[in-house]
Order: sequence, then C-alpha cells, then structure tokens
Amino acid sequence: MEPTTLTTDRLLLRPFDARDVEAVRAACQDPEIARWIPVPDPYGRKDAEDFVFGVSPAGWREDTMYNFGVFTKAGDLVGSMGLVRLFQLHSPERQAELGFWTVKEQRKKGYTSEAGRAVAEWAFSELGAERLEWVAEAGNVASRAVALRLGFVLEGTQRARIVQRGTRRDAWVATLLPSDVGVDSATPYLPYDEGRAA
Repeated sequence: MEPTTLTTDRLLLRPFDARDVEAVRAACQDPEIARWIPVPDPYGRKDAEDFVFGVSPAGWREDTMYNFGVFTKAGDLVGSMGLVRLFQLHSPERQAELGFWTVKEQRKKGYTSEAGRAVAEWAFSELGAERLEWVAEAGNVASRAVALRLGFVLEGTQRARIVQRGTRRDAWVATLLPSDVGVDSATPYLPYDEGRAA
C-alpha cells in the first residue's frame, strides 16, 4: 500500500517523516501515553526515530499497518492514528483495529475524533475494511469517549486481553461496521435475531 495523506477541515493526516522525530519524542514524555499505550518508558530520541523511520514506514510497505501522523493545518503534531490489519484485507475477514494517541496539549479539541472519522471512512472506502475494532485497557475512559463519538458500539470487557508492561490486563472492546456510518459492505451482514434462532 502506498502511504496516503488525508485531510479534514482542521487537520492533515500524513505518514510521519524526519521533521517529526522531536515532536514524537516530546509527546511520548507524557505519562498518560505511557500509561495506556505500549510505548517504551522512558521514551528517548532513538525510540522516536525507530517509530518514524522503522515501524511506521514498514507497516505501509508490508501492508500490515497504516499509521498516520495527525497535524493541525499549521503543522503542529496532534497525535498518531493507525489501523492494524487483523486479517488480510483482501480476504473475507477484512478487519482492522484502530488505535491512537493524542498530544497532551491537543486534547479536548475534537481533533482525535475528527481524524478518526477520516481514517474510518478511508478504511471502508479505500481498503475495503468491513469491520473496525477498537481495543483499550479497561479504565481508559478518554479513549472510550473517542470511540463512542466515532460510532463504535461497545461489545464488552475481555479478560486478560492486553499485555502492558509485562502484566495481563482486561480490555474494553468495541466495533464499527460500514453500516454504522451509512456505507455499504461488500459482504452481507446477517445480525443475530433471537426470534429467528428459535
């Protein structure tokens, strides 16, 4: 997959590049990011370089992860938002997981939801995704609030789903389907109907 750039009313979503290393390093000093996201802690310049020059471009190149740097139109880093393929997108499963972090100073401005809508629309229209999943450690109410604003439907708590800092933790899980945002899906969806199952 060729790296892609997306735009919204207030934001530019593009692959990270060399000019972003210091901003990523600075953002990841925030203890809240380290609390909820499996980033190195402490987070140094080499960690930012590995992310910008290694992990992010490899995901695009290998067609396994599509990571966007989220920026204001003025060029300030808002955060990172990406999709990780759960299965081959050209296979019948066509599923991906949405993940994100937001710079401390950019929170509570609606930027993360705005970026999430753009990425979800791109996933459904360009990647042919038919199911997006959001997973966060139980207790991450800020991340859950973004997922709900995007239209994700909470499906429950999964025990021991996430390993964070060497400890298994429970996770909240939610999904977003194309039909949730008025988009057709290539594969028909037959939801469970208790009356039909009887």
